[in-house]
Amino acid sequence: MTSSAEPESISGGHLVAKALKAEGVDTIFTLCGGHIIDIYDGCVDEGIAVVDVRHEQVAAHAADGYARITGKPGCAVVTAGPGTTDAVTGVANAFRAESPMLLIGGQGALSQHKMGSLQDLPHVDMMTPITKFAANVQHTARIADMVSMAFREANAGAPGPSFLEIPRDVLDARVPVSQARIPQAGHYRASTRSVGDPADVEKLADLLVHAKKPAILLGSQVWTTRATDSAIELVRTLNIPAYMNGAGRGTLPPGDPHHFQLSRRYAFDNADVIVIVGTPFDFRMGYGRRLSANATVVQIDLDYRTVGKNRDVDLGIVGDADLVLSSVTQAASGREDNGAMGRKVWLEELQAVEEKARQKRSEHLRSDDMPIHPYRLVSEINDFLTEDSIYIGDGGDVVTFSGQVVQPKSPGHWMDPGPLGTLGVGIPFVLAAKLARPDKEVVALFGDGAFSLTGWDFETLVRYNLPFVGIVGNNSSMNQIRYGQAAKYGLERERVGNTLGDVKYDQFAKMLGGYGEEVRDPKDIGPALQRARESGKPSLINVWIDPDVYAPGTMNQTMYK
Repeated sequence: MTSSAEPESISGGHLVAKALKAEGVDTIFTLCGGHIIDIYDGCVDEGIAVVDVRHEQVAAHAADGYARITGKPGCAVVTAGPGTTDAVTGVANAFRAESPMLLIGGQGALSQHKMGSLQDLPHVDMMTPITKFAANVQHTARIADMVSMAFREANAGAPGPSFLEIPRDVLDARVPVSQARIPQAGHYRASTRSVGDPADVEKLADLLVHAKKPAILLGSQVWTTRATDSAIELVRTLNIPAYMNGAGRGTLPPGDPHHFQLSRRYAFDNADVIVIVGTPFDFRMGYGRRLSANATVVQIDLDYRTVGKNRDVDLGIVGDADLVLSSVTQAASGREDNGAMGRKVWLEELQAVEEKARQKRSEHLRSDDMPIHPYRLVSEINDFLTEDSIYIGDGGDVVTFSGQVVQPKSPGHWMDPGPLGTLGVGIPFVLAAKLARPDKEVVALFGDGAFSLTGWDFETLVRYNLPFVGIVGNNSSMNQIRYGQAAKYGLERERVGNTLGDVKYDQFAKMLGGYGEEVRDPKDIGPALQRARESGKPSLINVWIDPDVYAPGTMNQTMYK
């Protein structure tokens, strides 16, 4: 008796891997668990790198960072229960930062549903409020289809995270290939790029052409949509001063005549037309109240829900920043007078404000005080950066200092957590950046409190041989909170719950196989950074900074008023 050949079959984990490959995912970040190991097996077959970390929060942050660097979704894979709950913070950070990523979480077997299986939790219910899409996969044949569905949602409009829960028996089972829908690369989702309403594009072009004192803020979506060239063409063609925040930093290089930083408040108080591109009216913008009530305000965003939120606007355009800005430039072309020459005086006025602000803090930038003034530290870091240096800020007060001084020299070379303000993104962002762009130097500034949250994954960087230059601004305090406590409750209660030990992070780096150095004299900062660069290892330069100096941004936070 002859038996007919078994139909070709495939496991759930291999279906996951095929769907990831179709999306262009070449790396997953993970911490192993029994629920998810068939995904690893599939990734090995599909040539997808499996990068294992020491904490699931790091895996999720790294997937977020990978998306920011590469422009394609990142992916983290974690086990059920505590594995998934550990990743919640990373998903929430990606949600507020509009970063496309997929988190895949394990789950107990469907056959044990509601029986109290190991690590069983209602993951989908927990993830729904902080994702664009969250679902349970209930049949093996649907796995690849639902992965593609998750990516479709993650990339639509303003991007963000998706979550899929896959029960263990669904993931491990095999089904005939003929039963499984396996989406093919480039054929399962459409482009969602939109130029907005053409009439509104024309209206914005007219507003800018006739503006006497325009200003534009280039936010994170300028980098998300890779709108660098379009933004540069617009500001140079129409002679408009540009300010940058979030991932939009570096759109214009330092020294560019249209690159402004320290005069933003003055510009927003005095401009007649203000264009906000790809950043919400959230706490960073004073919920829109920092814009002059007399200015004509235009907002461009990928998400219709962001436009006009917290503040009325005169014109709102929902669309892709790259397409919108290039279309506005085109609409303004061919005119006898586009107003560029007439704005020369406005730019000179702003340059004078910038110079005055620079002079005001120049003493601190060159300070030889010990303990080291934070302004001196961040000034040394800024001087150290090259055009190929990706800068990562992970901390509270010390990173607030850096936001005023450190200027990335290329687009996409600034990384911070974003509006959730999550501490601990630094090491995972370093991991993502060095894996995605091994040709780039990565320089990361940590607060000592921030580094402590995810610092053990410094070992992961050593294990994968991913060199970077790390600096810990060490004041043995959670200083941003300390300032608020002193302001609200007095100096006698400023040290409650915010004071850390005098940790020698340079020794920590050496213990884990990296390079470490301690700095107490400001004259030693630059040489120490150079030695870290030349070491070819993951490094930590432990810089002792003055704990009794606070950044202006810390002192101006509304929560302390």
